[in-house]
Amino acid sequence: MIITVTLNTAIDKTLAVPNFRLGRRHRTVEQTSMPGGKGVNVARVLKTLGQPVIATGFAGGATGTRIVEQLTQLSVLSDFVRVREESRTNTAVIDPTTGEQTEINERGPRVSEQEVELFVDKLLYLAKGASVCVFAGSLPRDVDVDVYARMIRELKRLGVHCVVDTDGDPLRRAVRAEPDVISPNVLEAEELVGHEFNDDEDHAIAVREMVGLGAREGIMTAPDGCYALMAPVDPGAPRALYRVRMPAGSIEPRATVGSGDAFLAGFVASRYAGRSPVECLSYGVACGAESTQHLGAGLVDPERVGRLLSEIEVERPALPAEVG
Repeated sequence: MIITVTLNTAIDKTLAVPNFRLGRRHRTVEQTSMPGGKGVNVARVLKTLGQPVIATGFAGGATGTRIVEQLTQLSVLSDFVRVREESRTNTAVIDPTTGEQTEINERGPRVSEQEVELFVDKLLYLAKGASVCVFAGSLPRDVDVDVYARMIRELKRLGVHCVVDTDGDPLRRAVRAEPDVISPNVLEAEELVGHEFNDDEDHAIAVREMVGLGAREGIMTAPDGCYALMAPVDPGAPRALYRVRMPAGSIEPRATVGSGDAFLAGFVASRYAGRSPVECLSYGVACGAESTQHLGAGLVDPERVGRLLSEIEVERPALPAEVG
């Protein structure tokens, strides 16, 4: 079983608004509303890909009830801790004439220490039947930034493979707990390592720095794919650097909201199935690329993902020499 943890769940609204301009009145030409938050998106894709998954985290108020009910309608198993305050609603506006996206994410509810403790107890119970846990997304208000790190340490004692996709202080603290995989995007990785990246060599150095902070494996997602430093299949061999991408022009994005979540779900699905690092990364990139054809996060077509796999380019660049 795979667990996905979403502490700041949401109802995600995606609106298609042609010629969107601030300060003007607009009408949508298409819209979607679905349960969201990064871990929920990952769970929805994992379910679509046929993997056993259960979504957990916090859900509050009428919005939280909608999140649980809609996941049930999608046949996604869930087991959330109910909190007193209302879960958030996020809105993404996509202009189909320009491809530009505007995202407005609410802060989310305040969560008490008692509610956090209830969740930790629930997670430890669920983990007894799981082999992988994905921690994804932001934290609700008043939740300690060390919470992911704490849960990673607890789950590692149970032998659960821990994957993290968050940013800022929660990511910095989580890395120190030595998770198995971290998967920030470029901006999040720059914040984590403390400097900007200008070229391919910088990106390669960055994933090494990410791993040097404590993670066993580091993946940095980019608009066209990812850079990754992966642990060897054979014990004693060095870590390997990979550059995996979808060639330019292979697919025309319709909306990129949640493509990183689809990437992570594809990667985790392949990892759960015991595939090689190249296969895991390639499948993740194909899922992320295919998800850009849908209005709304966490949506993929497995058949089209399979067709895209043949177009994925994989490079094995040498790691730049360490300085000092």
